Amino acid sequence: MKILLVGDIVGGPGRRIFKEVVRRLRDEGEVQAVIANGENAAAGNGITLALAEELFKSGADVVTLGDHAWGQRELEPSISGEKRLLRPVNFPPGVPGQGCVTVQTACGPLAVVNLLGRVFMNPADCPFRAMDALLKGLPRNVPILVDFHAEATSEKIAMGHYLDGRVTAVFGTHTHVQTSDALILPKGTAYISDLGMTGPYQSVIGREIEPVLKKFTSGMPSKFEVAKGPCVLEGAILDVERATGRAVSITPYRFREPAGAQV
Repeated sequence: MKILLVGDIVGGPGRRIFKEVVRRLRDEGEVQAVIANGENAAAGNGITLALAEELFKSGADVVTLGDHAWGQRELEPSISGEKRLLRPVNFPPGVPGQGCVTVQTACGPLAVVNLLGRVFMNPADCPFRAMDALLKGLPRNVPILVDFHAEATSEKIAMGHYLDGRVTAVFGTHTHVQTSDALILPKGTAYISDLGMTGPYQSVIGREIEPVLKKFTSGMPSKFEVAKGPCVLEGAILDVERATGRAVSITPYRFREPAGAQV
C-alpha cells in the first residue's frame, strides 16, 4: 500500500495544488492514503476547521499541525470535534484536541501521530518520553506514522533512531525545505528529515520575498504575506507491506508547476 506524505501546505496556493495533485494521484491509483501537514493552511499561519474540512474533501485522510497550531483562534473551541485533525501529542496536559488517531483508509487502518520538537522551538513536553507513553497504548498490528514537526535535523534524526523498529515511519515537517536523506533505518523504520513545502516556490518558504528581505536587511518588522505564482507539492511516497505493516520504501516526491504557468 502506498501512502502520500505531504509537506507543510501554505495558504490558498498550497491548498489549490494539494487538491489538484492528490486528485490525480488517487484517480491514477498511485496512492491509497494521504497524510498532510496543514499548519500553514490559513494564510500561512494555522488552520481553521473549515479549511481542514476542505483538505479532507481534497483527499487528505489525516491533517497534522505543529507550532502554529493555534495561529487561528477559532480553532481552539472546535478542534476536539474533528478527530482527523491532530495537534502535537506533547503539548501540555489539558490542551484541546488530540495528537494521535487511528483511521480507516482505502489501504486499511493507519495510526498517525503528530509530534513537536523542542530545539529552537517554543516550549513543549519531551517528545521522546511522549512517544514512549503513547506507544504503550497503540495497536501493534497497525502501521504507525509519525509527523515530527521540528527545526533541528539532529533532533529529527535522533527521533528516527529512537523509534526505529517501533513505528513504520518518521517524517519531518516544519522547515519547508525537502531533504535528500530518505531511507529505511536499520530496524525497519522509514525516515526522512523533512518533506518540504506545498505552496508557491518563487518565495521565501512560501512568503513574499521583499518583506522577508526587508526584515533580514533592516531588522524592521514586516508583514509576511503568502506569495503568489506557480506552486510545488513536496513530500514522499511511503510503500508499506500490507500484511506486516513494515515499510518497504520511502521515496521523495515533488510536483512543480512550470515557472511561467498561469495560476
